[in-house]
Amino acid sequence: MTEATAIRLDGRALAKEIETDLSQRVAALIEKTGRTPILATILVGDDPASATYVRMKGNACKRVGMESIKVEMPASTTTEELLAKIDELNNNPDVHGILLQHPVPEQIDERACFDAIDLAKDVDGVTSLGFGRMSMGEPAYGSCTPQGIMYLLEHNGIEFAGKNAVVVGRSAILGKPMAQMLLNANCTVTTCHSRTKDLAEHVGRADIIVGAVGVPELIKKDWIKPGAIVVDAGFHPTDDGGVGDIELKGIESIAAAYTPVPGGVGPMTINTLIRQTVEAAEKAAR
Repeated sequence: MTEATAIRLDGRALAKEIETDLSQRVAALIEKTGRTPILATILVGDDPASATYVRMKGNACKRVGMESIKVEMPASTTTEELLAKIDELNNNPDVHGILLQHPVPEQIDERACFDAIDLAKDVDGVTSLGFGRMSMGEPAYGSCTPQGIMYLLEHNGIEFAGKNAVVVGRSAILGKPMAQMLLNANCTVTTCHSRTKDLAEHVGRADIIVGAVGVPELIKKDWIKPGAIVVDAGFHPTDDGGVGDIELKGIESIAAAYTPVPGGVGPMTINTLIRQTVEAAEKAAR
């Protein structure tokens, strides 16, 4: 592969394009119902990175004409208090989507709280029921990062059927749903993780490789076969910007297509959250 043949999968540009469409859909909803779609974000504690993510999500809502309700709860919040707040938002007809920012303080049962979110408002794709429905090919909002990856690949004409896909990582909100989405798209899927032996050998067989393990540049460029589709879902800040989970320097001369870090997967995650909230509002208006 020469450098000129590698497609740069630009998530930032696609997210901007989708936002233009979402703005029109939001305007149509407001005209039809007299109500503005609302995403409720719940932030428990004072983790600075989480606060930044919540602010970015609020800004994305504004860009398409939506509103966001910011629910801030102290670090001392109990599971029961958080469940009560989620129940309140579930029963608020003005709220179309609910986002519980991960992680929550350790005394809280995060899974119980995720699963308390009404399926119709689970626009972040975090409930066990939503994951199960997605896995079975039933209607559900997919977990935002893997769903955003699928949109980015589909938009760029990437073919899935019959391809060997390797997902490195098995988290509940990224690795596991990513593997299921690729399987549903007719890939043959291998999930690798921290206990996998011969990781390089698995990666070397991949037609589509997704780095979702959370370790800076764990996946080496030399492992990747020529012509592979390279998706890096990691981001680790560095002095000169940041790196992902895959060694990307020079990947243009190896891959058929790749996601840059930053500007590839990241923008699609928040974009998918907003798009799924608009969908939820449209369903509620029917």
